[in-house]
Amino acid sequence: MCRFFDPAAPKQCREDDAEEVTEKERVNFCEWFKPSVGAFDPVRAKKEAKAKSELAALFGVTDEQPGDDDALREAEDLFR
Repeated sequence: MCRFFDPAAPKQCREDDAEEVTEKERVNFCEWFKPSVGAFDPVRAKKEAKAKSELAALFGVTDEQPGDDDALREAEDLFR
């Protein structure tokens, strides 16, 4: 994660001249990117994973959607 990243800031960046990244799941480039020293915190990641699983259990949500296996199987059959 970048040290300028701030979810509360406009464009989620504290650098005023940075361009907005609209498609965050795709490859992008930012000339202002500077890696944050504490970008990955294993303790925080573990707490986050635990909280998410407890929330999912509370609402009965599972990671697997109904029919996912069927759709995957059909897609794989197309390319065999």
